[in-house]
Amino acid sequence: MNPYLNKLHAYPFTKLAALLANIDVQSNNDAIAMTIGEPQHAPPKSAVDALVAELSGLNKYPSTQGGLPLRESIAAWLCRRYQLPLELVDPVTMVLPVVGSREALFAIAQTVVDSSASVEPPLVIIPSPFYQIYEGAAIMAGAEPLYLPCDGSNDYVPDLDSVTEAQWQRCQLMYICNPSNPTGAVPTREFYQRLLELADRYNFVIASDECYSEIYFDELSPPPGLLEVCHETGRDDFSRCLVFNSLSKRSNLAGMRSGFVAGCQATIKAFMLYRTYHGSAMPNHHQAASIVAWNDESHVQQNRVLYREKMQAVVPILQQVMSVEIPAAGFCLWAKLPIDDERFAQTLYAEQHVKVLPGQYLARTVNDYNPGVGYSRLALVHSLDVCVEAAERIVACLSEINRVG
Repeated sequence: MNPYLNKLHAYPFTKLAALLANIDVQSNNDAIAMTIGEPQHAPPKSAVDALVAELSGLNKYPSTQGGLPLRESIAAWLCRRYQLPLELVDPVTMVLPVVGSREALFAIAQTVVDSSASVEPPLVIIPSPFYQIYEGAAIMAGAEPLYLPCDGSNDYVPDLDSVTEAQWQRCQLMYICNPSNPTGAVPTREFYQRLLELADRYNFVIASDECYSEIYFDELSPPPGLLEVCHETGRDDFSRCLVFNSLSKRSNLAGMRSGFVAGCQATIKAFMLYRTYHGSAMPNHHQAASIVAWNDESHVQQNRVLYREKMQAVVPILQQVMSVEIPAAGFCLWAKLPIDDERFAQTLYAEQHVKVLPGQYLARTVNDYNPGVGYSRLALVHSLDVCVEAAERIVACLSEINRVG
């Protein structure tokens, strides 16, 4: 067996299952899961219709590179969304469809990390808390993860100044999540500018995970993206820069596994070679549906309306018993609890039949500090009524804990 497998951490939901395994639910309430970021809003009918219309082509292999019409649709969306010149994103050399951003975020580390050229393992820099795929990708590529704690002291954005000169010299890849999963924080343009300077100086790849980019609450201030900042700073070749996005959150098409990676031509070329052997090609009928979804913004705007309504309804309820604010973006709340996060998850499940994810499962302990301890991630993916009911159950649970001491 590959020895790196033994270094992988259990996935957060595996840990949660073990934590709740022997808990007897004492409530007659229906179960509510606020754990997985699986959108429950309806997908756009036009995309579903396009998928069904292409089912007659199931006897045809899709190409690893994806069809040019899909790549053109993605390139055009990037240019519209980030106000880039129409010719700036070349659909032939700068865009690669992938089977959901998750598999691409994992596979890119296997492509760009070189663990053979140094006595010390290379570093992959990861924000903490984080999406655990980053960590697993680094480990399986033979690299060492370097966790940058993100908390209120740095507005939940990685502190680039905390990385030493020696660590930057070992860095080959840095993951950044924008907007952040789980905190909803959005890095500033100045952060990206500094990161670009560091990538140039130390020759590492930036992987910007932007799959929550279209879930934001101020229609006049969408989160900036890495390619947008590249253009603003005259870096139109997107050197060392890759962005990852998908239709899972934007269009409620999580089950279709449709995403893309775009950016640096040289890195995309290498990634294409890797994926030729990796075997991940988006099915043709998924490509047809994806083209429709990337070309339509009306359903995305409505999606934001629904999440905005839930945030505005749920957060004031929760603020009665915990410290929580509406995030800049995303559909998760990063809630500061008055009690231990594992105890909260167990008690809430037992007494109210609500599942939440302990924050410590989404971060790592460095120098005796885990920035997720005492937090819980609450995904507002269900209907407004269900999310409000879950919030009211949380208030009831914590109020009872406070009453009995």
